[in-house]
Amino acid sequence: MGFFNKIKEGLKKTRDAVIGQIDSMLKSFTKIDDELFEELEELLVMGDVGVPTAEKICEELKKKVKKEGIKNPNEIHRLLEETVSDMLRGGEELDLSTTPSIILVIGVNGVGKTTTIGKLANHLTKQGKKVILAAGDTFRAAAIEQLEIWADRSHCEIIKQNEGSDPAAVIYDAISAAKARHADVIICDTAGRLHNKKPLMDELAKINRIIDRELPDASKEKLLVLDATTGQNAVNQAEQFSLATGITGIVLTKLDGTAKGGVVLAIKEGLGIPVKYIGVGEQIDDLQPFDAEDFAKALFAQN
Repeated sequence: MGFFNKIKEGLKKTRDAVIGQIDSMLKSFTKIDDELFEELEELLVMGDVGVPTAEKICEELKKKVKKEGIKNPNEIHRLLEETVSDMLRGGEELDLSTTPSIILVIGVNGVGKTTTIGKLANHLTKQGKKVILAAGDTFRAAAIEQLEIWADRSHCEIIKQNEGSDPAAVIYDAISAAKARHADVIICDTAGRLHNKKPLMDELAKINRIIDRELPDASKEKLLVLDATTGQNAVNQAEQFSLATGITGIVLTKLDGTAKGGVVLAIKEGLGIPVKYIGVGEQIDDLQPFDAEDFAKALFAQN
């Protein structure tokens, strides 16, 4: 299956549930008026776009309708695709401009964080990059073993310590190894929950201090992995993590298993955090770099 078709297939549930309803609604109108936009806004909110973003989309559509002199309600479909694409565009590319560059991967347990790291490592090694994985989730049972399996699958090295070790120490070791072995990218796993009294955000702050001290001039990405099936809860997580530790991008997993794909808009437009990758399946190559135009095209594609 081709690159675009994977995204199209992955967004099928969202397209059927949300866009299908929007198209049915547009067909029921004979003219473009305030009532149409009210119904559209309501459907967008129901599709997990969020109230502020739904309002903004409708305002943009009203401007375009007026500017282009559009009378046919069915033309709204095309304008909606254009508007969504414009809103999502910007900041999708990973910044890996230094050697080494470092990617800190953050997220609560259960969102597919370790799997995402493995797929990301595979994606980067296929581009010819030398990748080192840092097993910084030392608190969750089997997290280190799970990451080892992914390191083997994606043909990259892993730096680890025993379960219960200091995560910041693991990151330090990985940075030292990357410098010695001239690695291109370090991808760091982190705990989604700590079993002791020390808050998760404090641990992330400690890791960030190690990175800033050891690699002050390196390109740094802080990617938050979110489960698309949780809808607005994913937006809340993004908000909390962003305030606490600063996030450069989002990886949205399990898009193929949900009708809540509209959450992409809520995160990008509502929080100003770009989506960098989306997960649209279980296979190792099902983590796709995010492309705003392809996403909008797949979301609004006619089945």
